Amino acid sequence: MEVQKMSNGHHDLSRDKSTESGFDGLENIKEGDMFLHDKSNGQIQTQFTDFVGKTSFGMSIFNLSNAIMGSGILGLAYAMANTGIILFVILLISIAVLSSYSIHLLLRSAEVVGIRAYEQLGNHAFGTPGKILAACVITVHNIGAMSSYLFIVKIELPRIIEGLFELPDNYPAWFVDGRYLIIIVSVGVILPLAFMKRIGYLGYTSGFSLSCMVFFLISVIYKKFVTGCPVEHSSNGTFFNESIYNSSADRCEAKLITANPQTAFTIPIMAFAFVCHPEVLPIYTELKNPSKKRMQNVANISILAMFVMYLLTAIFGYLTFYANVQSELLEMYSKKDTLMLCVRLAVLVAVTLTVPVVLFPIRRAVLQLLFANEPFSWMRHILIAVCLLFAVNLLVVFVPNIRDIFGFVGATSAPSLIFILPGIFYIYIVPNEQEPLKSRPKIQAMVFVTLGFIFMFMSITFITVEWVTGKKSMGAH
Repeated sequence: MEVQKMSNGHHDLSRDKSTESGFDGLENIKEGDMFLHDKSNGQIQTQFTDFVGKTSFGMSIFNLSNAIMGSGILGLAYAMANTGIILFVILLISIAVLSSYSIHLLLRSAEVVGIRAYEQLGNHAFGTPGKILAACVITVHNIGAMSSYLFIVKIELPRIIEGLFELPDNYPAWFVDGRYLIIIVSVGVILPLAFMKRIGYLGYTSGFSLSCMVFFLISVIYKKFVTGCPVEHSSNGTFFNESIYNSSADRCEAKLITANPQTAFTIPIMAFAFVCHPEVLPIYTELKNPSKKRMQNVANISILAMFVMYLLTAIFGYLTFYANVQSELLEMYSKKDTLMLCVRLAVLVAVTLTVPVVLFPIRRAVLQLLFANEPFSWMRHILIAVCLLFAVNLLVVFVPNIRDIFGFVGATSAPSLIFILPGIFYIYIVPNEQEPLKSRPKIQAMVFVTLGFIFMFMSITFITVEWVTGKKSMGAH
């Protein structure tokens, strides 16, 4: 590939490198040619030349916020019941700050190398093994996320249809069979969105998805003021978990700080509430007028918005049912309640519209591994999306316990994406001439990596305990 130098001193990509692809031919470009330094107001800003971003600041926030927002929001009220309000708030703030710091490490590494691809950061740090490792971790983690979302569609959509049309439970018809419904939703909704050339185009659907979750939040807040604290049993006729508090007088009293066997399980689950790292660099690639500061602002605003959503959902969900709250908040509301049926449908729409956003990094990882030197191809772009969605549908339809399998895999992939890989990339990529190994930023990164291994060990331990004891805790994402 030829990189020609223009008269103004900038580098011009030859026709062998298509700026439309965003990730094609990255390996053939020298590190120093991957980005330009322009002086603006006396400061040097990195100008990437691997892609001409066209996605606005607002649309990027919608996409990243949608990537953060997961099904785990339904379990946050239960987490608060097992930690208490004060400890929950402290944990949530800490996790939000750590997530923002992790994104800072990723963006700083990308700024030094000039490459906005997770896999290429791994390639720069450790060569081909690092590239393969990063691509595999992203692929496995996001396939697990897609599977969990489609499992929600498989389970909840039949219930919604039965509730809206007042059908009896387990109605024997194909249109209330979750196996058929996820195929219809995948082909009719998810696949067309997955065919989009750029993740930036999904900003509109991401905005709509977030509005559905805002409707969910408003409904939870409203229900707090019209629902009395249940004492004996839930509206669905299932008995409450007695493990949180033994005294019935305490069951309708808010606890500021509490501890029980489930408390330890909630910590690693909450740690992954802001997982969005596979989507950060693809969104950065398509951001208009890209800079590290601008993308960090996108991340900070997205994290702050989701922090507010998470906190309000947890507080009002907990203050509605207190110690009676179950691991999935929607299960606490009556299936005959028209408002909550609409809320279930809104949550289902939000989850469905998140799947294409999660699919994009997987396809990008496959392209980086197998077709890094190839120009953009619509046939390849579509075929990868079809194969990925087909494989995930097969898992969801035919493997009943796939959530447990990916729960274990997620216990290793999520800490790797949030803590371990960003920290290690930062340590290896940022030159020692700029930041010595014993400098404060590098030491902080080492501590961050260590924290990731601790969370990985905790997650694997808790999941193993769940499998041995048969107890379940709420999902993370």
